[in-house]
Amino acid sequence: METRKVQRLGPSTLAMTLPAKWAKEHNVEKGDEVSLRMGGKGTLTVMPESVQGEDSEAVIHAEDLNADALERAILSQYVLGRRIIHVDAGESGTLDSAHINAVYNAETQLMGLGVVEETPERIAIRCSVDPEDFTLDNLLERLESTGSTMRNEAIKALAHGNPDLAQRALNRERQANKIFVLLLRLIFTSYQNPNLARAVGLNDGFPLIGYRSIAKNLELTADNAEDIAEIALETEGHSLNVDSSTMRRIREFTDQVNEITELAVEAAVERDYDIAVEVREMFAEIGDREAEILDDLDEMSNDDVLRVREVLVSLQQTAQYAVRNAEIATNLALSEESEHTTIQSDSTED
Repeated sequence: METRKVQRLGPSTLAMTLPAKWAKEHNVEKGDEVSLRMGGKGTLTVMPESVQGEDSEAVIHAEDLNADALERAILSQYVLGRRIIHVDAGESGTLDSAHINAVYNAETQLMGLGVVEETPERIAIRCSVDPEDFTLDNLLERLESTGSTMRNEAIKALAHGNPDLAQRALNRERQANKIFVLLLRLIFTSYQNPNLARAVGLNDGFPLIGYRSIAKNLELTADNAEDIAEIALETEGHSLNVDSSTMRRIREFTDQVNEITELAVEAAVERDYDIAVEVREMFAEIGDREAEILDDLDEMSNDDVLRVREVLVSLQQTAQYAVRNAEIATNLALSEESEHTTIQSDSTED
């Protein structure tokens, strides 16, 4: 860590010098303008003009990549906030069909991405996402809502033996993934350019790490819902071999899980410690629900028991992810002054 001495230039002006290495790396010279941003915790961020522009480009050299690796490289560049992504054939001369298919497959998976130019040697993809069109809070809520919808459809499919509902839940998985990857893009770009943090609804960059973890937990809950939907599709009769009373208990368990996942996200976006506490209390009430339902099952085949257990495990894991999100919400809520906390600085009087 480098320190700088603050000097007085006039009656009301304090100044300090910029590190020469930093100025050289960012092409900052005498007479140039830089942006200053005052954040929380007493921070002051200095940003050169080069960091403030949103446009950036990357070239992916496809000749040494297979289709899967190319698709992942496009996804990575999208997450890193590139506005234009070029896929170049390099010395091979032309892009083969597997590479072209990988580009178009990536396009369908990522929000706001579209091919804008294509030649035999190169494809240019542009991301039209404007950070100001979204807030991180809203995207977290949308991701949670999508996962809950998938979960409801999958459980209803099992309750009614309806494969169409199960397929509907599976079809939503792609939308959940699009929202998740868009969240990653906005989180990464906000970290790189603090000016964008305010555009996506944050006063400073402090919550970004927590939001990254919440987004991943919500993506995993969507995966849990996908697992339940696959059980519904693959099981004979598309339903669990349980009596109506047991199925009702499973649906009630699902409703409780839905409630705590929604409350956990609400606690995070509202910075509400009391809601986070409520989530933990509700989780304690259902902590043994999986075991209770399994213990009360009638005699059945091992395969039938296994399917019921897989459904209950997916619901229990979803509830655990909600508690993790509530823990993150606790940290976000208690990092600021509130009715529960008073923050004191470490400075001491002379």
